[in-house]
Amino acid sequence: MREADYAALAQFRYQIRSFLAFSEAAAQDQGLTPQQHQALLGIKGFVHPQPATVGDIARFLLIRHHSAVELLNRMAKVGLISKVADPEDARRVHLKLTGKGEQKLRALSRKNLEELRRAASPALGRLLKSFRQSGGA
Repeated sequence: MREADYAALAQFRYQIRSFLAFSEAAAQDQGLTPQQHQALLGIKGFVHPQPATVGDIARFLLIRHHSAVELLNRMAKVGLISKVADPEDARRVHLKLTGKGEQKLRALSRKNLEELRRAASPALGRLLKSFRQSGGA
């Protein structure tokens, strides 16, 4: 590894942390916790033939199933999501964003994409170019 590789890795981690701090502050400005924002994104962006389930969101958020249940119950209580029993397996719950959840996620996603385009994308592009030039470890 070259000294420049360590500098690039340090800069890369800084850019990730900066973006996450921006995203967390934006979520709080919308009245959401960062975890609620991530859950909304996981439900909306889940790529699967079936709607997202509690287990899917637990895996997406890297949390335990019972923690996901508590989070999703709180989100349903404030009208961000709805929970519907799977018609084929009543033990499984399908998750769907409500109009309120959709609106908050749309606003946050716009802000996050703008920030990625404004700051993170150019910086990350330069970092990736630096990594390619070094040829790896």
